[in-house]
Amino acid sequence: MFAATAIDTSNKPAFYNELATQLKALLEGEGDSIANAANTSALIYQMVPDLNWAGFYFLQSDEELVLGPFQGKPACVRIAVGKGVCGTAVDLGMSMLIKDVHDFPSHIACDADSRSELVVLLRDAEGVFGVLDLDSPLPGRFDKDDQAGIEKLAAIYVAASSFED
Repeated sequence: MFAATAIDTSNKPAFYNELATQLKALLEGEGDSIANAANTSALIYQMVPDLNWAGFYFLQSDEELVLGPFQGKPACVRIAVGKGVCGTAVDLGMSMLIKDVHDFPSHIACDADSRSELVVLLRDAEGVFGVLDLDSPLPGRFDKDDQAGIEKLAAIYVAASSFED
């Protein structure tokens, strides 16, 4: 049985390296993409400080993301590609690190308490198929170390999961 162990957060790169080790152990031997998304979002929500939401959105079509497993308050179910931080990340094909969502023109306020957001792309051999989204009630909560760490966790999720119908 997996049990997350506390990690010192004073050194972000070291924190994310240890969190990556724990995520690999958690997902080892499980290929189901939904189960892995659920456990990935739960581990991130439990271990990364100052979050109020952590979860997945998956491309339902070239034009729309649909909510996947998450931790936090109920969320927007559908997001158009090109809208909000998640849809913009997919449209631009890059991670988005937003210091204050109130300054982001097309921000979608699923939770009025959210102030900063980090969205990283989920990619496989065929391209982008979704995003991993983190929200915080603190402005400026995320930085480049967080982005690199969460991108690493997203890659572990993708590598562990099977996306066949």
